[in-house]
Amino acid sequence: MEKKENSFKEKALSIENLTFIAIVLGVVAGIYLKDIVIHLKLLGDAFLNLLKMITIPLIFASIFVSIASLSSIRDLKNLGLKAFSYYLSTTFLAVLTGLIVVNVVNFEPVSNVNVNESIEHKPFTIEALIKSFIPSNIFQSLADGKVLHIIIFSMLFALAVLTLEKTKKELITNFFDGVNDAMLTIAKWIINMSPIGVFALISYIVAEKGPDAILSLWEYVLVVIVGLFIHAFVNLSLIGFLIGKFNPYKYFLKVKEAVLIAFSTSSSSATLPVSLEVAEKKANIDKKTAGFLLPLGATINMDGTALYEAVAVMFVASTYGMELTLIEQIIVFFTASLAAIGAAGIPSAGLVTMTLVFSAVGIPLEGIALILVVDRFLDMLRTATNVWGDLIGAKLISRYINSSKD
Repeated sequence: MEKKENSFKEKALSIENLTFIAIVLGVVAGIYLKDIVIHLKLLGDAFLNLLKMITIPLIFASIFVSIASLSSIRDLKNLGLKAFSYYLSTTFLAVLTGLIVVNVVNFEPVSNVNVNESIEHKPFTIEALIKSFIPSNIFQSLADGKVLHIIIFSMLFALAVLTLEKTKKELITNFFDGVNDAMLTIAKWIINMSPIGVFALISYIVAEKGPDAILSLWEYVLVVIVGLFIHAFVNLSLIGFLIGKFNPYKYFLKVKEAVLIAFSTSSSSATLPVSLEVAEKKANIDKKTAGFLLPLGATINMDGTALYEAVAVMFVASTYGMELTLIEQIIVFFTASLAAIGAAGIPSAGLVTMTLVFSAVGIPLEGIALILVVDRFLDMLRTATNVWGDLIGAKLISRYINSSKD
């Protein structure tokens, strides 16, 4: 009897449940204890920085070990083709879902929002996207935290190690395997601090922005939420159930800690250590498969961001009195998908790449200022969707990788 009581207490006081409670309490505290929790930003930033601290070495080590441990380059080709097929398919599906939902709703122009607010724009072009894949100085990229550069270099480095003689290959691989395990151990320590860090982040955001910010753009916020909900719990869950042959509900319960961290931090990259931990330890996904797919997914698989950008473009266009034609919406479909792939796994990165989508259909870039006031709230939801999509992909692809080895 005592063992059952202890087991119940352990489950009730698990990190996942405490993190969820922290989110709820953070919202309440942000509304009613604004003057107090506004000073908790330091704790939230410290928690976020701890996650970011181990992200870069973890990405490098996990991808390197995943590839270097393969028996041949042919195995990498098999894994890579499956991964990119999944990422592209779900991104396109996310944008299509967003466009369908937004076409069902006729947006009313928002008259009480100032569109003259200045906002810094960074140019985003196809040429810049292609160049962004190739690092010129890997040490500078490591220092700057340029995840895409690190992934490219770690893949090339691992492929080179595959060609070395057995003793040298094992020496290098064992070293980085140890680094990877050490980073995951640190990740466990940081995860235990999740409830405190999440409470500080959520309460500060609510206290700073206030609930009124959402209410003034309720229709836009509602459409984004509905679109993300459909993609996360219908599209992705059906893909997992029908193609992956697993129960998405039971799987979500195993990996929910990563989704909650993604929601609170608004960063796919910062959530990566947690995603790797729950995927390997709780979802029993092969270490090599998770180590390759999740870092790659955190960089290029941005379903939530893609859907959000499609809805945002349609909303801002309606505010300016512009009615996008079918051809223009097709342009939005492709450019939003491409821009999402180019988005960094950091908070509000979608705002930068959104300029590409706006420019593609001739919407004034200053219109982005219309949605800035609620962007932080929606960023939490779309990041959680991004990470859920990564985890679904890792589980699905691992099934076919493992079956092909049998």
